[in-house]
Amino acid sequence: MRDLVKLVCEECKSENYYTDKNKKLNPERIEFKKYCPKCKKHTIHKEKK
Repeated sequence: MRDLVKLVCEECKSENYYTDKNKKLNPERIEFKKYCPKCKKHTIHKEKK
């Protein structure tokens, strides 16, 4: 039921994090504010398609 998804930085487009989500409870794409080591700051990371 839970699927592994990649989180991609919106500014530099680098794939920094992996997480899992329940597709039945959250069918839309998730987004978090996380630290990007390439940008060296906190940015929005969205689920990759």
